[in-house]
Amino acid sequence: MRKILGLIPLSLLLLGCLGCASAGEPANLGGQLEQFLHRQDVSIAIAYRNLGTGAFYFRNEDDAFHAASTMKLPVMMAFFQTIDAGERRLNDPIAVKNQFQSLVDASPFTLDPKDDGDPDLYKSIGSTLPLDELIRRMIVRSSNLATNILIERLGASRATDMMRGLGAYRMKVLRGVEDEKSFKAGLNNTATAKDLAILLTALAQGETFSPASNAKMIEILKEQEFNEKIPAYLPKGIPIAHKTGDITGFHHDAAIVFPPGERPYVLVILTGGFQDEKKANQVIAEISRMVWQRHGERANTVGENHEPRRSSEADH
Repeated sequence: MRKILGLIPLSLLLLGCLGCASAGEPANLGGQLEQFLHRQDVSIAIAYRNLGTGAFYFRNEDDAFHAASTMKLPVMMAFFQTIDAGERRLNDPIAVKNQFQSLVDASPFTLDPKDDGDPDLYKSIGSTLPLDELIRRMIVRSSNLATNILIERLGASRATDMMRGLGAYRMKVLRGVEDEKSFKAGLNNTATAKDLAILLTALAQGETFSPASNAKMIEILKEQEFNEKIPAYLPKGIPIAHKTGDITGFHHDAAIVFPPGERPYVLVILTGGFQDEKKANQVIAEISRMVWQRHGERANTVGENHEPRRSSEADH
């Protein structure tokens, strides 16, 4: 896999805010977002980077959250890494099944289509589907069944290795989804806003994967069918490549936003503590709208936050 020169130095950037607001408004993006970030009942992490203006804003970016379905993003990217290496092809037939082994003790478990965002895939059990169809369903419909089939084929460690190679050292992909024994044992996939931003920045810059693979992944992410979070309050028609994640108490969205005629920006918002998913969605959508309204501004002021410490694999 080709490396990005000076690879996505999110961990090196000053934790900054954006230019000045008009009279009567907070002077920077951070000031606008404080109403959300000072809440005591919930946790919110934000990572924002504008590839055109150089603006950025991070808050609680290294805090670990239950990854929910955001872990499906590195699984997809790891598969395309193997495709670029010639190990697999997008039209490879994959058997569709519904029996998996728990990470804890290898005991079998199955998934319930009623708890899956893509219940239609269960109709294909016993047959095969091409690899690219399963990847698409894993992202676009957040199919848990497709995810577990793919993780079993790939191996969770391959997704982890891909992330570490990009400089994302804190996000963990240990297993598939709906593994109740592992959940009770605390063996959960985790994500940070900064690491998800690193992964999306790699796709937005388009220098890590082959051009065909990079374009295909962005195309898949743009087809996302769950759009109640980052896209909700943005102007209609704005292309957004993103992956959501929802599990009880945790609601996330990680996106590349493509303003017309401009370079894209990356925005990741992770939340914990919201018991009402609709309220979480609204907060994420409001934060996204604030970023959109100021995305054209440059990073010409320094916010009140700290400078992120350089991350290295040895730290973790």
